Amino acid sequence: MNFIKASILRYQLGSLLLLVLLLAVVLPLSLDIFRLNLVGKYLSYAFVAVGLVMVWGYGGVLSLGQGVFFGIGGYAMAMFLKLEASDPITTKIQSTPGIPDFMDWNQITELPALWLPFKSLPLSLALVVLAPMALAWLVSFAMFKRRVGGVYFAIITQAVALICTVLIIGQQGYTGGVNGMTDLKTMLGWDTRTDGAKYVLYYVCVGLLIASIVLCRWIQTSKLGTLLLAMRDKEDRVRFSGYDVSNFKVFIFCLAAGLSGIGGAMFALQVGFMSPSFVGIVPSIEMVIFCAVGGRMSLVGAVYGALLVNAGKTLFSESFPDLWLFLMAGLFIGVTMAFPMGLAGLWDEKIRPWWKERRKALREAAVKPLASTATPPPAPASPSASPSPEPQLPEGVGSQRA
Repeated sequence: MNFIKASILRYQLGSLLLLVLLLAVVLPLSLDIFRLNLVGKYLSYAFVAVGLVMVWGYGGVLSLGQGVFFGIGGYAMAMFLKLEASDPITTKIQSTPGIPDFMDWNQITELPALWLPFKSLPLSLALVVLAPMALAWLVSFAMFKRRVGGVYFAIITQAVALICTVLIIGQQGYTGGVNGMTDLKTMLGWDTRTDGAKYVLYYVCVGLLIASIVLCRWIQTSKLGTLLLAMRDKEDRVRFSGYDVSNFKVFIFCLAAGLSGIGGAMFALQVGFMSPSFVGIVPSIEMVIFCAVGGRMSLVGAVYGALLVNAGKTLFSESFPDLWLFLMAGLFIGVTMAFPMGLAGLWDEKIRPWWKERRKALREAAVKPLASTATPPPAPASPSASPSPEPQLPEGVGSQRA
């Protein structure tokens, strides 16, 4: 029992169990399938927010280009689904059957070599994680080995996001251009548009997200997590202690990129399309907002931040279609100014101390009446002397004897 309590306290499993209860039981029982599918879409963004907690909150490296890795993972999954939807029978009306429709529109007569690995599902799933990590390694190795960091690294990641967006839109014959990849309906013959499939994909997304949080929490509580915090606060001291700081930064940046790629793949599966609008600078900054609102030091808080911001976006855009952008900006500015550490900071700095003080006050209030009503123990009887009358105690010391 003590081991279980110690593990819950060390890995902060209490908040994680509450999150599992909310995602796996409460939301599926209280929402219809349309809204639940929306929540699944929001949770795919939560992968990026969890990765940002590691790279920004613990590593001290602010990345404004996480949408690139989200998009690469999403496109890797979408390319497999698009090839399956472009079989020769379905595309027999095209001039070149067997290739995606946007390739046929752009006069491409043969499947490009870039697309060939995505005919295999296992290879596509591997590329969902490995392709974003490879690009992340290339960018971070080139930057961190030269000690480029801070605001310069943030600007470079924005430049990478812009370059990738322009590249995807410009190569319309290979990527679908600005329209992206649509009509993604089946995976190995399994129709992902049915209600049953949406439930399955939602629970797969929840399971992968919880596993990602457990992995990141394990890293945080290990020696590597301690080194990341030390590197964030006093990078020079860690370097002078003999550690290669750049390797830690490269690792944590690649980890965040891999998590973002998983989120992108789950997005493509649940929503059924992928476009460059999820790759650029604006979605990348939105993903940082998810993390900032939830709390950049809390893995579970980042998930709540992604849910809250996206639910607010849906609510405001449905109720106030002309004002929803201003309302979202007000939500972000208000939360970050009132709670610099996000909603998780509100819990740690305000609610938890208030609850401890309240419990302490309740315990003290329960002890006082017992002390005032306690009667003094009887005096031992003396065989030689007659019992003397009890001395009168001063008022207010009734629990003591003279």
